[in-house]
This record gives sequence, structure tokens and C-alpha cells, in this order.
Amino acid sequence: MKFATKAIHAGIEPDPSTGAIMTPIYQTSTYVQESPGRHKGYEYARSSNPTRTALQNALAALENGKYGICYASGLAATDAVLKLFLPGDEIIAPSDIYGGTYRLMKRIFEPLGLVFKFVDIDEIGGLAALITTKTRLVWLETPTNPLLKIIDIKHITGICKERNVLTCVDNTFASPYLQNPLDLGADIVMHSVTKYLGGHSDTVMGALVTSNGELANRLKFIQNASGAVPGPQDCFLVLRGLKTLHLRMQRHCENAAQIAMWLSAHSKVGKVYYPGLPHHPGHELAGKQMRGFGGVVSFELKDDSYEKTVRTMENLRIFALGESLGGVESLCTHPASMSHGGMPREERLKIGLKDTLIRLSVGVEDVEDLVADLDQAIGSD
Repeated sequence: MKFATKAIHAGIEPDPSTGAIMTPIYQTSTYVQESPGRHKGYEYARSSNPTRTALQNALAALENGKYGICYASGLAATDAVLKLFLPGDEIIAPSDIYGGTYRLMKRIFEPLGLVFKFVDIDEIGGLAALITTKTRLVWLETPTNPLLKIIDIKHITGICKERNVLTCVDNTFASPYLQNPLDLGADIVMHSVTKYLGGHSDTVMGALVTSNGELANRLKFIQNASGAVPGPQDCFLVLRGLKTLHLRMQRHCENAAQIAMWLSAHSKVGKVYYPGLPHHPGHELAGKQMRGFGGVVSFELKDDSYEKTVRTMENLRIFALGESLGGVESLCTHPASMSHGGMPREERLKIGLKDTLIRLSVGVEDVEDLVADLDQAIGSD
């Protein structure tokens, strides 16, 4: 089954009681049992819900996996992965990752005994030398947030399999439309469903997908025992969003590519970060492991002052200044104070994340309007 067909139909069956083509919102907290322990597959809504089941099945299909597990947010999904491990276990991650992931690892799980090694993305190719007998997981994010660096998933997972180390890939920026880490050897894929999968900036959710039955059972246990589950209304909204994922991602990629090229040619723009640009260090690799280059573009102005950066963002009219990404509307984010505000400034600067970096989540509007908006904002003083 091709991707567009899966996006619309995978995991979805007409409602057995009415024939409704759309999965109903099963807004219930519990289910009537015929006798103690005898029921129709559902006992309590924290444990399972038919709307959530349909979404989990759909997400698993889109990632070419067997098991999907949904959580209340992307960080709740990341939290579940980290709960697989015990004090003293070691986890390797690139230093250029989402600030919330870094905060969760450093401020929640490190004090509980997990050991984290944050590695420069350019050195992760030498991963074999970093793995020890205590290494249990390599966490990857590609493209990275917000500098859009590209990591060779197949290369890293190959090393990890030889060493019996698990790999989890945050696939939020690519979405399953552009990249399928399980096909490249990953054990778990994580999504902030809030972003491209939902696609309409109206819900918060996270998900994990795996084809490993043992891992799936452990993650489902954590889902139920910890209780960070999404509600049926949110699951319904994401199911609706998935049906247009392929159409939206096509437009996101087309618009972002044009904007990245326009920014690169602008006299007042300095560095542009976008893997679709030929001069991007990860361009060739992205072309091999992805089916497009995504809808996020980051850039810096030649006038590298904080004041000019702030003024530019404040002057935008179509690009809304706000956190998040992946919605149909275009957003402008200041990573240093928003997505990576929880990362110490010295750590941000080490990875090249300046206070003057601007990140764009390019929406599906007419690209001419988006370019005109950027032009007036950058050109104004």
C-alpha cells in the first residue's frame, strides 16, 4: 500500500455499530463488563480506548512498524523510553537536540542515576569508540532541532546492533512521509505528534513506534502505569490530520525549499540552515535517507545583533511568532528563548545555537506571500 493510501485508510475501520466511516470519539472513562474480567477488550480508558487504538495502529502503519503507543505529549513519549533504563545505564545523544529532550535527560533522569553522554554531531560517526559496556541506548534526532544537521541513521544503527545497544530516533522534523527510521535499523521511533502528524496546531501528543514485541509490551506497561495518555478527542483530531499528511508535507517542503533559496541570496541574510541547499554539509546524506528536505528553515542575519534579530521577528505579519512547528500556518521561533530556553546558554553556544538564530516553520500558504513577509521584515529597520 502506498503512503497516501495508508495515511487515509491504515488502522481505520467503519464503526461496527453504525457503519460511520470516521472513527468515533469514544468519550468514556470506563467500560461495562459482562462479568469480572470478561469484557470486549476494553476495561478502563487509561489502559486503552478505541479511538486511541485506531490512531496507534495508523501511526504504526505509517512508520512501517508493528506497534504504536501514544502518550500525552512528545516529552511524555521520550520519558517512557528513558524509563526503560536503570541507574548506571548510559545513554548517548547528540548535543544538538531539542531543548526539552536535553532538559528531561539532564534535570530529571540524570539526578535519578542515568548517565548521559552528549556528543558533537560531527563526531557521532565515531560512535563505536564511545560505546561502553554500560551503554544501553543511542538517542538520535535527524534533522536536528534547530540547526538541521543530518545523522546517518543506517550507519549508527548498524554499529549499535553489533554492540547490542538500542536506538531511538526522534523523527518529528521529517515525519514518516519523508523518513522511516525503522527501515534503516532503528528500534524505536519517537514523534511529537503535536507537529506535522496533527498538523493543525490544535492538539498536544506524542507517540512511539516499534516492531519489537518485547519493547512494545514494556512501553505499553509504562503508558498504562504512568498514565500519561492522550484523550480520545485529541486522538480523533490527529486521525483527521493524518489523512492530509502527504498533501501538507509536499507543500511544506516546496515552500521551505523556495524560502531557503531566497534567504541564501538575500544581501542581509548570513547563514541559512536547510538540508535541501546544495552547500549544506548533510545535503547528500539527506537525499539518500529522506524523500524530501522538510519544512523547517533556520537562519541568521548578517547584522548579527540581538536587537536586529528581535526587530525582524516582531515585524513579521504572516509568520506568527510562537513556539512549535508543523502546523499549516507559518511560525517563527526564537530557539534560544523558546524551544531551547531550558538549555544553559554556554551549552547552546557550544553547539552553535546563537541568541540570534531564527527558526521558521514554513506553512502551506502561498509562498509568494511568505517571501514578501520575510522581505519586509528583514528589510525594515
